[in-house]
Amino acid sequence: MLTPRQIERVVIAALEEDAPWGDVTSEYLIPADAAATADLVAREPGVFSGGDVFAAAFTLTDADITVDLAVSDGAAFGAGDVLATVSGPARGVLTAERVGLNLVQRMSGIATLTARYVDAVAGSGARIADTRKTTPGLRALERHAVRSGGGHNHRYSLSDAVMAKDNHLAVLTADGGDLTGALRRALAALPHTTHVEVEVDRLEQIEPVLAAGDGTARVGTIMLDNFTLDDLRAGVALVAGRATVEASGGVSLRTVADIAATGVDVISVGALTHSARALDLGLDARVSGADVGA
Repeated sequence: MLTPRQIERVVIAALEEDAPWGDVTSEYLIPADAAATADLVAREPGVFSGGDVFAAAFTLTDADITVDLAVSDGAAFGAGDVLATVSGPARGVLTAERVGLNLVQRMSGIATLTARYVDAVAGSGARIADTRKTTPGLRALERHAVRSGGGHNHRYSLSDAVMAKDNHLAVLTADGGDLTGALRRALAALPHTTHVEVEVDRLEQIEPVLAAGDGTARVGTIMLDNFTLDDLRAGVALVAGRATVEASGGVSLRTVADIAATGVDVISVGALTHSARALDLGLDARVSGADVGA
């Protein structure tokens, strides 16, 4: 899903933000004919993501720069490993390094955190998914990073699927109408190919939500929001396979294994993207025989 066009859009915007009128330091201090070679080195272990994004930061700065990736997205690495090597005109390498590092550190941090969640629920059958709690403008990159870590993507945007949350349901039933009827009217108006998910915050809402469906249109996923473990188990039993069951709210590395053990199909985790720490990666450059650490 991460296309060259998406990468180019993000990277060009980042380069323009960082050097709107050029890199005056490199232009005045570095000879025009100087060449540089730099290694992307891991300062800590993790899971790699963003190789193509990292490369684009350099090649879009100067087409004469080459980037050789030593690992693929989704690969685990250790501290001290060389993840990529950059070679070419020194001015371009130095101009692009911060943008390249910022993006690959962010993406690898998300991939690494996601992998920890995926490992925590291994064997349970539950799928770890992200949410729309992404950095504005970076959603395509951050969603790709989640997949690099072994996770899955939720709906990409508001245009992809119907997801009725508590505020939607409050508006739907504001005139005193019943939940089942309100949802049934919405389902009747939707194309049969559109996936519908409904968030509930108590067990009593599950049957009215499921009752809204018919043979053509139905609620495909029920999200159990901020349920206790006992209520999650009860919710899974109530749904009884009639819809995908998603758990959300209060999910952490400390709680995710217990949530998975309740039998839910999907666990959505906003922390994958909104709370991931950038991984510590460095660019060690050799310019005209001198070693420079970035």
